[in-house]
Amino acid sequence: MKKILSLMLLGTSAVTEPVMSQNDNKRNDIRYNLNDSGSHYVKFTFTNQVWLRLNDNNPGTTVLSDGQTNTFDIGLRRTRMQLFGQLTDQIFFYTQFGMNNFNKVSAFPAYNTAGTPSQRKIAAFFHDAVGEYEVQRKGNSFIRFGGGLTIVNGFSRFSQPSIGTIMTMDVPVFAQATVDQTDQFSRKLTIYSRGQIGKLNYRVGVSDPFPVETSGSTPATLNQNAVFSQRKNSKQFQGLLIYNIFDTEDNTTPGYMTGTYLGKRKVLNIEAGITSQKNATWRKESVDTLYSNMTLWSVAAYLDMPLNVEKGTALSAYLGYFGTDYGKGYLRYNGIMNPATGTTQPIAGVGGTHGNAYPMFGTGNVIYAQAGYKLKEGLLGDQGTLMPYASLQRGDYDRLQDAANVYNLGINWLMKGHNGKLSLNYENRPVYKTASVANELAKDGRRGSWTLQYQISI
Repeated sequence: MKKILSLMLLGTSAVTEPVMSQNDNKRNDIRYNLNDSGSHYVKFTFTNQVWLRLNDNNPGTTVLSDGQTNTFDIGLRRTRMQLFGQLTDQIFFYTQFGMNNFNKVSAFPAYNTAGTPSQRKIAAFFHDAVGEYEVQRKGNSFIRFGGGLTIVNGFSRFSQPSIGTIMTMDVPVFAQATVDQTDQFSRKLTIYSRGQIGKLNYRVGVSDPFPVETSGSTPATLNQNAVFSQRKNSKQFQGLLIYNIFDTEDNTTPGYMTGTYLGKRKVLNIEAGITSQKNATWRKESVDTLYSNMTLWSVAAYLDMPLNVEKGTALSAYLGYFGTDYGKGYLRYNGIMNPATGTTQPIAGVGGTHGNAYPMFGTGNVIYAQAGYKLKEGLLGDQGTLMPYASLQRGDYDRLQDAANVYNLGINWLMKGHNGKLSLNYENRPVYKTASVANELAKDGRRGSWTLQYQISI
């Protein structure tokens, strides 16, 4: 018992080669080695993100039937525990348990639009449960096969983000394209292969999407605009290719891709991905029911590297173009950890327009860019350093007369890298109303929100 406690608490003093997963800058692990070298191990991690937020609500917003022009709320954006390990040279397992978007109205039945249980005591669930087998390894190159409940997919880097290493306040959720529609918080039952072959990283998979009617909310009514279909369900095919120009990235855990390495690696990637599903959506045209294939694809570049090694400064940047074809007229509003429960000014043809929601998903295209600059180490003495950032998301969807431009500006106080950080973020989003042209939405001003996040991640 004394040896086990020593291994768990002393971190790398008891580990020959620590495994990097969601935090490439951390060197203390809660883990138990299964062999002398530490190449076989079992590891535990924990991440908690607390949000304090002041939101300027969309027109007509109500909270438990009371009109609210703005709201202040406290919530848990993410609370997660991971248990994973390398049992032999070939056998790896990964599990993740936790909950998301937990604030005072997240358990309210009328707000149950994203599969959140209507009883606040049962919000946690398994996000991932995966087993992998490595068939080949030579140096940094390897090939693995795996299966289970997993976030491994093909659309893009940000479709499978490492939540403990996010540079911005939050990830661009539009890239988690079917979140809580035909998946379980972006996870699907999938068989896949992933690997590193020289400078090329790949992941390919076949997923079995969940029926949309099991999402915990009433399926959207069949009308002229595409919604996820309740019949003719088929498998989903995924593929993502990443060319590593400089360093290769961390490949410990399946799927999860680091947000920023804080200058610990020199990374420049060119990426391309696709997700495709036959008969994913349906719509009504006259008396006919028409089915549409869903095709989501992206091309992107990712940069994360040190600028001055001696000072510890670093730059992180991303630019991506996303083609999002869900079918004719598809448009879905979403508000992250929405602080509201309803509206007195609904918009015909869309739902969930209250609180902080905006048209996040739709048939069309999206341009997303972000950039951040890590200031020198020890800028604040033994209290760490700062990393300001900015992001732009431009959703040009078919049913919007004006593109949905969402701006974020913020700063991270890196008290101990990603292990302990405080982030302040301002988001500015568009508001829409019914347009004079049938089935279209017109811009109707903008709203903003301030969020303070405290993250603990070990």
